[in-house]
Amino acid sequence: MSYEELVFDVFARNCTSRPVMETVAGRWGLLTMAALRDGTHRFNELRRRVDGVSEKMLSQTLHALERDGLVVREVRSAIPPRVEYSLTDPGRRIAAKLTELIELLEAEMPGITLAQARYDTAKDPADVPQQPQR
Repeated sequence: MSYEELVFDVFARNCTSRPVMETVAGRWGLLTMAALRDGTHRFNELRRRVDGVSEKMLSQTLHALERDGLVVREVRSAIPPRVEYSLTDPGRRIAAKLTELIELLEAEMPGITLAQARYDTAKDPADVPQQPQR
């Protein structure tokens, strides 16, 4: 059976698509791919764009995305060598959907913030009746 004939089901425990989904849909994978949708970036440019990611996590994320065929790492001849990262065609298609998700989430944030405040107020420990002391 060839790879083209395999059926992938991310809901199946042992499906090989699960680790890819974890990389892409994790915080750093999602943000890295969305940042690369803007075009080719060097490592430190990406690190500045994806605010809060450590050098180690960005490096691990880029390696995983490269392994999955979603990102290309290109070393340019220069002194010092210049390394650039860009999306592959599948990476661009996936990043487009991730960007849609980011935009939808940002658009829904006023309602989400309100819901969080309502929930937090309802769950405030001061509102919970205390057990009588014995």
